[in-house]
Formats: sequence, structure tokens, C-alpha cells
Amino acid sequence: MRRRIAVLGLAGVVLAGGIYAPLTLLAPLAPASAQVSPFVAPVTLPVELGWGEYAGSAIGAVGYNDVLASAGSAEQLPIASITKIVTVLLVLEKHPLDVTSPGPTIQFTDADVAIRRKYLAIDGNVSPVRSGLALSQRDVLNVVLVESANNYAESLAIWAYGSEAAYLDAARAWLTDHSLLETTIADSTGMSPQNTSTTSDLVKLGKLALANPLVSEIVSTKQVTIPQVGVYENRNQLVGVDGVRGIKTGTLAEAGACLLFAADYLIGTTPVTVVGVVLGAPDHEQLRAHVQALLTEVKAGFTEVTLATKGETFATFDTEWGETAHAVAGKTQTALVWSNTPVSLLVSTEKVSLASAGSSVGKLTFTVANETISVPLVLSDALADPGPWWRLLHPVQLL
Repeated sequence: MRRRIAVLGLAGVVLAGGIYAPLTLLAPLAPASAQVSPFVAPVTLPVELGWGEYAGSAIGAVGYNDVLASAGSAEQLPIASITKIVTVLLVLEKHPLDVTSPGPTIQFTDADVAIRRKYLAIDGNVSPVRSGLALSQRDVLNVVLVESANNYAESLAIWAYGSEAAYLDAARAWLTDHSLLETTIADSTGMSPQNTSTTSDLVKLGKLALANPLVSEIVSTKQVTIPQVGVYENRNQLVGVDGVRGIKTGTLAEAGACLLFAADYLIGTTPVTVVGVVLGAPDHEQLRAHVQALLTEVKAGFTEVTLATKGETFATFDTEWGETAHAVAGKTQTALVWSNTPVSLLVSTEKVSLASAGSSVGKLTFTVANETISVPLVLSDALADPGPWWRLLHPVQLL
């Protein structure tokens, strides 16, 4: 009996060992617990801009969905020759042109001479034209945008669309397609006070103008020479001053002095293109001084902040067998922040048990205004297997 008991006991030990050892030595390890570190958002100060007493003003920037700040009326206001930006963009939609090509030849006729006389009679800005004059499409675009000649704008619209009425039909459809729903176009020149828009729509229009390489180049040109016509200085005298590069002036009794403008800056290591508009100034001299001062304040309102530094810890993994590794930013990430725009962070970590140093373990998702910025999270150190002795001695944690 004793022998049987001894044999059975030994067999039980061997059997238990044959089951217990493989179970513990081969059992999968539970994922390490992740503790997310508190996030301290970068601190930026609110910006107050000196808007002045004008009909309407707004500031935006390329890459930002909405206007950054605005003042004055939010209703539709007369926009004068800013209208010509719509005209040119529509013509280029019908007859695309790259920055290196002169484009097709436009032949002027007696009808174009009559158009010039029409605008001359109402004291509109015009440029010389004669029947038989032949200019490239690029030269005509230069006259429209740099000199703001009303007769060239209407002649260009008729050349592209066949008639002013057909152009206006196309303009209404184009405005809808580009979500410029608070803009009304009554003619191709801006001479009609019924050409109206809101400052927020005009900031969108300015971004559309800059997105077209040819328009962007022309509006930032200080001087153009048009064969058989003349030499023209850009009517926007701020071009080339303090980073300003366009976009379009406008002058009308009902609109006052108007300016749709853009300026390029480097904030830290981040480039930014500001787009703004001011409507209803008493004259262009005062308007230029105001826009220069406003842009100085706008530039100071941008701050480059560091969201994450490569190797910075955002979470910590602790294993049941006593190992620790950190989830760190895989790269340094900065962001351009306007005024006191809030910055928030969502830390997403993956389940990790065994992993080598540098393994992907999640991501950081920063939200700055309407923009989301992702940064990878990687493991600072390896999480290695605890080894056979720990496994054999900790069955509860394993099983």
C-alpha cells in the first residue's frame, strides 16, 4: 500500500509538473498597464487688433478654414474692382493658362473701342485700345489685375464667354460652386455698386486667388510692360512692402477705398500667408497706412508652439514582473497658433506585453482650432520576457 501511494504520488508530481511547467512557461503575458501623463497645453495670449472705423474688415490665413478675426459690418458691401478677381478666375477656368505661357492671342475690335468709350464717359479707369490690336491672354490679364482697367476686364469676359450676360450666368454658378454664397456679381468690372460681398467671403476669394499660380504671380508684380499699350505700376502700392504680395485694390464712390491683400511671414520656422480685406476707407493713402499697422499686429498674434519633443514621455507602461518603459514622441512637432486658440491632446496607446525599443505603441492627436495633428508614440525601452523562474513562481498572474 505504501509503495502504491508513493508511486501514485510520484506519478502525480510528474503529471502535475508535466502540465504546470508548460502552462506557465508558455502562457501569454498580460498587457502592461499604461498610465497617461498629464498634458499641459502651451499658453498663448489673446490678440487685440486696431481695426479702425471702416465699413468692414477681416483677417484670415491660408490653411485656416474661417476668418481669424473681423470687425465692422458682416453684411454684403460694395467691393468695387475686387470684382476683377472673380472675372480673372472665371476666364482662367474657361481658358487655363500656366505661368510660363502667354496663351492665345486676343484680337481687339471696334466693339472693344466702344467699351473703352463707355467707361471713359463714366470716369472709369481705362487703358488704350484700338481696333486690330492683338495681345496675348497673359498681357490682357496683366492689364486687368495690375492696372485695373475696366475696359480690358469687360473685353476679356466677352472674349471668354461670348457676352457679358453669359459671363454673369457663369459667375453665379461659379460662386455657388465655391461656396461664396454671400457674394453678388453684377458686372465684370466692379463699376456697379451691386457687386457686393461680405468680408468673410472676400477672405475665401483671396485664398482662391493665391491658389492659382498665375493669378498669385500677377497680383504680386510691381510693374508690367504691355507691348503697344504701356508700362503699368501695380495700383496696390503695398506690394513688396513688409511681405505684402497683392491682391487687389478697389475704388468706387459707394464702396470707398478697398483692399484685398495677402502677406507672407515666417513665424519661428513656420511660414504663414495672411489674407485680409478692408472695405470703405476714405482714401488709399489712409488705407495703406492702416493695413501696414494691422499686419504688424496680426503677425505678432501668431505663435509657434512646440506640441511634442522627440523622446518626450506621454505615457508609461508597467509590467507585472516589474519592468517599466515609456511611450515617447517619435518626432518633434510644432504648430502655428493664432492668438489664444486652445490646444488639446488625445493620447491613444496600444496593448503592449513584449516589445522592442522603438516599437510603435500608439499616437498623439493634437487639436489646434479646426486642425488635427498626429505624432507617433514609440517605446523608450524594450519590454522583455520575465524568464522561466518568474513564470514558474507566479502562476496566478499568468493563468
